[in-house]
Amino acid sequence: MKKILMMIIYVLFTLAISYSQSVESKVRKFARNEYPNDQKMQEYVFNEQISAYRYMRKVDDVQVKQFAQVEYPNDYSLQKYVYDNQLSAKRYMVSVSDREIKRKALREYPNDYSLQKYVYDNQLSAKRYMVSVSDREIKRKALREYPNDYSLQKYVYDNQLSAKEYMDRVTNLRIKRKAVREYPSDYSMQKYIYDMSVK
Repeated sequence: MKKILMMIIYVLFTLAISYSQSVESKVRKFARNEYPNDQKMQEYVFNEQISAYRYMRKVDDVQVKQFAQVEYPNDYSLQKYVYDNQLSAKRYMVSVSDREIKRKALREYPNDYSLQKYVYDNQLSAKRYMVSVSDREIKRKALREYPNDYSLQKYVYDNQLSAKEYMDRVTNLRIKRKAVREYPSDYSMQKYIYDMSVK
């Protein structure tokens, strides 16, 4: 029994050394491909990749680890970067408080925590902005066009408000009336028609 146990340990040890050597040779090849004519940079890349490889072997979030490995199967340094970024965003998403926007972010990017965080932050900022706007007519238009997307509401609002202010300052009243007649509730299109007609 002792002999069998020793044999198993020996085989596992041999496999571990063999795998480690195979990773090192793979990383050396990667470094040579990155900097074929620069020995110092090859060494730098090699050390960086090996360090990241060791780091990735010890990480504990399997889901995030797999995401990073799928993104960059041959680059341990980028795996580490993606892993850290995703893990930070995953923790952030656990702590967020706006459920409506969180559901939207999860629905849009169910497997990518960084993009969930981006969508959440962007939508939350736009939602707060839309609460503070003062032109009710344009706000209604933005809400009607994009009832479930605060970022697009903000875009429409800003675009329409800028065009409305522009149309208030124009001087050619004949062309202005034409533009308003063609697009009575769309200031951006009024501005477009006005600018095209004035040229």
